[in-house]
Amino acid sequence: MRAMVLSAPRARLRLEERPDPLPAEGQIRVKVSACGVCRTDLHVLDAELPDIRYPIIPGHEIVGRVDLVGPNVTTHKPGDRVGVPWLGYTCGTCRFCRDGMENLCDRPLFTGYTRDGGYATHTIADARYAFPLGEAGDDVAIAPLLCAGLIGWRSLVLARNAERLGIYGFGAAGHIIAQVAVWQGRSVYAFTRRSDAAAQQLALKLGAVWAGASDEIPDTPLDAAIIYAPAGELVPATLRAVRKGGRVICAGIHMSDIPSFPYELLWQERQLVSVANLTRQDGLAFLKIAPQAGVRTETTAFPLDEANDVLAMLRAGKILGAAVLRP
Repeated sequence: MRAMVLSAPRARLRLEERPDPLPAEGQIRVKVSACGVCRTDLHVLDAELPDIRYPIIPGHEIVGRVDLVGPNVTTHKPGDRVGVPWLGYTCGTCRFCRDGMENLCDRPLFTGYTRDGGYATHTIADARYAFPLGEAGDDVAIAPLLCAGLIGWRSLVLARNAERLGIYGFGAAGHIIAQVAVWQGRSVYAFTRRSDAAAQQLALKLGAVWAGASDEIPDTPLDAAIIYAPAGELVPATLRAVRKGGRVICAGIHMSDIPSFPYELLWQERQLVSVANLTRQDGLAFLKIAPQAGVRTETTAFPLDEANDVLAMLRAGKILGAAVLRP
């Protein structure tokens, strides 16, 4: 197998040849056909997440075909198309797992972070955490759904019944969830970098009623807002934009420090909440909803060995929609 490997914090990924991995009990080997490039991958590269295992193969928006199954796997067979997401394993016994909150498991494994991921021709996955995808749809188009879509869905659920929904950061997750929100009958307000006219145009094309810079305040207060950009300075701005009793959801796994802000921005029962990881039920629910909502991802595909260049483009905000690697 070939893989792009991160050997140390902030190092460039290195293309390596490795023996094909063998699945253990309960595992499957997946021949990767597409792997989305997620902002979380930058947090892994920059060592902004704790307890990273080196060397590590990044990537957690994986679409591929099962080509080998380990002992006692009955849910998948060779040839099945599957999606492998960020959540790669949970213990099943901690209080969070027992209470239906496996996204907060005390002893989890995460694809492309604490176990090898999909920047490779092959990867190993726990069969219980690989979603069956069927045959409809293109592999490249589906890949961003496996994290940007799933975390986006979880954050949209936390927005409850908000009719006027703000989306701060209109990248991979934003452009997917905007489509679901419009399909649900919500009014979407898209906030981007001031200079990102392309993202604003995409938002309007996808049905947003307003698109502008993240420091602007729309004429009508928002019922809820989701922050996908990893910028803590957006939190006070977003609280200013939501109505009394409104909710702000921080959807990233990492965010820069939130600056001090006056209590009056939070007062009147505004709420500030975060999203952590996902559950398998989130995945099953969203992968059913996405085709019903007619979700179409804006993607650009790149060869596997261009991963370093693609990550640099993502860091610079030069990817419209989502980037996908094709091994």
